[in-house]
Amino acid sequence: VQLQASGGGVVQPGGSLRLSCAASGLTFSRYSMGWFRQAPGKERDVVASIDWNGGSTWYADSVKGRFTISEDNAKNTVYLQMNSLKPEDAAVYYCAARWYGGSKYTIWGQGTQVTVSS
Repeated sequence: VQLQASGGGVVQPGGSLRLSCAASGLTFSRYSMGWFRQAPGKERDVVASIDWNGGSTWYADSVKGRFTISEDNAKNTVYLQMNSLKPEDAAVYYCAARWYGGSKYTIWGQGTQVTVSS
């Protein structure tokens, strides 16, 4: 079972990035997926999530209207489109999976660095 996150990089304020998280070794359609981020010296916080059936999404207030989570079940991949990036969005971003019958995210990707700087 593996989650492989990618797509991070350096972007100027106001720019965009799209993160991808490819899942393998699990029944993707039975997992809710989430994106988390952790900045230096801060806790890891959830940024966005999408239910296992793709019917419901959730966003942290700090990214609402700027970030969009989506998934492609055919590719076993979840995405995080990040627009209008701000310096405070800089962090290591992680994807995670939660079994549809569970309450916690138990499978984690390795993280991808997002830097927002002029």
